[in-house]
Amino acid sequence: MALPIGPYTADLVSRRPLGCVVEIVETLVLTLVIFLVIQNFIAQPYRVQQQSMEHTLEPEQYVLVDKLTPRFDQYHRGDIVVFNPPPAWAQQSDGTPYIKRIIGVGGDAVEVREDGFVYVNGVKLVEPYLYAQSGEPQPTIPFGQSRWVVPQGEFFVMGDHREKSADSRSFGTIPASSIIGRAWLRYWPFDTFGILPSPNHPELASPAP
Repeated sequence: MALPIGPYTADLVSRRPLGCVVEIVETLVLTLVIFLVIQNFIAQPYRVQQQSMEHTLEPEQYVLVDKLTPRFDQYHRGDIVVFNPPPAWAQQSDGTPYIKRIIGVGGDAVEVREDGFVYVNGVKLVEPYLYAQSGEPQPTIPFGQSRWVVPQGEFFVMGDHREKSADSRSFGTIPASSIIGRAWLRYWPFDTFGILPSPNHPELASPAP
């Protein structure tokens, strides 16, 4: 036997759809807030659009950019970073962030010598990540200037595919404030999934000969 629907019961029935809508909206808002917090303060995806990091990173691959650990762990030589290029270069790239590798940190003297190698503080840099042709690493060519002293709080960056890279050889060092984060995980396409290695350059621990 069905119970009669009184005013109170009818009111509960009418509120149920509204309650469901409120719950859905609350869930969506909470999800959006969590997404924004993660993307702004913890990590965000980045799509590689340039050839400058071949073959370490190929165009159309996706990496995860770590924005959290740099807050308490400074950037190091060998780190791959995503950053906002200088204004004049940002106009050429439609504001798309660049992705390069840190070669020199504050206080370093970076040189590109005639032998096609990069020297940091007088020591030849070991760069196994360089783009290679027929098994031979591509030489590094200076764009006019061949020696730089990196100011404190700034970084000297270059792409792994030096011939295809617009980098600090062209626009100089970049300030730490322009760096969005450290690229640490390649996750798409899935068959390329893996942590991006960051060489620690032990050769630089020894004084220059």
